[in-house]
Amino acid sequence: MSSLKCAVIGVGYLGKFHAEKYAALPDCELVAVVDTDLRTAQAVADKTGSQALTDYRELLGRVDAVSIVVPTSLHHQVAKDFLAVGAHVLVEKPITVTVEEADELIRIAEEKCRVLMVGHLERFNAALLALDLTEDKPIFIESHRLAPFKPRANDVSVVLDLMIHDIDIILDLVDCEVDRIDAKGVPVLTGDVDIANARIAFKNGSVANVTASRVSQKVERKMRMFMPNAYISVDFQNRALTRHRKGDGEMFPGIPEIVSEESVFDNGDALMEEIKHFVACIRNGREPLVSGHAGRRALATATEITRLLNA
Repeated sequence: MSSLKCAVIGVGYLGKFHAEKYAALPDCELVAVVDTDLRTAQAVADKTGSQALTDYRELLGRVDAVSIVVPTSLHHQVAKDFLAVGAHVLVEKPITVTVEEADELIRIAEEKCRVLMVGHLERFNAALLALDLTEDKPIFIESHRLAPFKPRANDVSVVLDLMIHDIDIILDLVDCEVDRIDAKGVPVLTGDVDIANARIAFKNGSVANVTASRVSQKVERKMRMFMPNAYISVDFQNRALTRHRKGDGEMFPGIPEIVSEESVFDNGDALMEEIKHFVACIRNGREPLVSGHAGRRALATATEITRLLNA
């Protein structure tokens, strides 16, 4: 099996980790890393044994697959250029700035029969991967994603920075068209919304209450799902999955007992799993876990929430 010739476009905080993962995979050849700052690109290139470039266009037609880890405003153009010459693309979330841009990328990927995957990293969290909802679909979902302030993510609102992770997961779990969204949020440290809450009602009757903050004093990434016969909690931060179900006994007369089971997973490498999955989809010709369509769906919902917050 020949090696996939790969590159990473944008090797700042997150992109450098993408480069390290490709360099560690035996069936991938990391050809080059690209950054507008040559010193940044060179430092990563030296570490990964690849070429340092400042213009991604020098790689068009030279690589089989790329990770695009540039500012969101550049996602569309860079992804479009690589897809157009037949490269497979893993683009960090959100897929693009607008739904129309996402639609164009999806169209080109389909025309070229290329993999277009969106980097919603939380989908590869071990606790979420262990979740099995084949018997029940959640009726009510509550999620909290709280984090301290970090200057590097200020090019987007808290919705596109943090909340979109949970939006993507919830849309996948419920798998139903959105009926109505209500949202509130406030700026705290920046000129954009820093803490927000959205209530998403689906046409099948399910409801999700989603909160995200980038100005909190603690880190919390939890999602709670309620079904007729179960309550499930996913702790993304600690990779823990807790299931509470009705038992055969009674805790009070006429009231069934609650049986709990917790699974805690070892520290995994979600980014490596994500990139391995991307490579496997290329090799096997299958649709990725987070396809361009899934990325578009999350973006469309996040865009509507943002519109409501700014109304």
